[in-house]
Amino acid sequence: MKFKRRLQEELAINITPLIDVVFLLLIFFMVTTTFNRETRLLVNLPEANAELAESMPTQIEVIVARDGTYSINGRVLVNNRLDTLMRGLELESNGDRSLPILLIADAEATHQSVVTAMDGIGQSGFTRLNIATQRAETEETLRTNPN
Repeated sequence: MKFKRRLQEELAINITPLIDVVFLLLIFFMVTTTFNRETRLLVNLPEANAELAESMPTQIEVIVARDGTYSINGRVLVNNRLDTLMRGLELESNGDRSLPILLIADAEATHQSVVTAMDGIGQSGFTRLNIATQRAETEETLRTNPN
């Protein structure tokens, strides 16, 4: 009987350190976890309060339409692929990469089509990119000229 009692005492497992480790892990994961809350913003682009710049006669105008089609200096491209845009820029610039590019995008054009146009302009080697915006209408302008 004495042997049995000693055996039971030796087999007891202390789980206190295990519980401490579990609580520390729980606290660690609670502190380091980030909770993402997806929000949707209504954005109406583009508007700015900058002064109107004089149009340079030797610049290339790239227009992004509402449906994502591209035009270079008034000529509509056959498709909206990146390589077509880059080829059109090459033909229009005659190899002169120092020409400024004016990017005009419809306010309701997709962000992807505008980014694709900017990417094509950058990959073509142009470094002077201007983005056209329109001046935001103030309440006073709306009151004096409702149309």
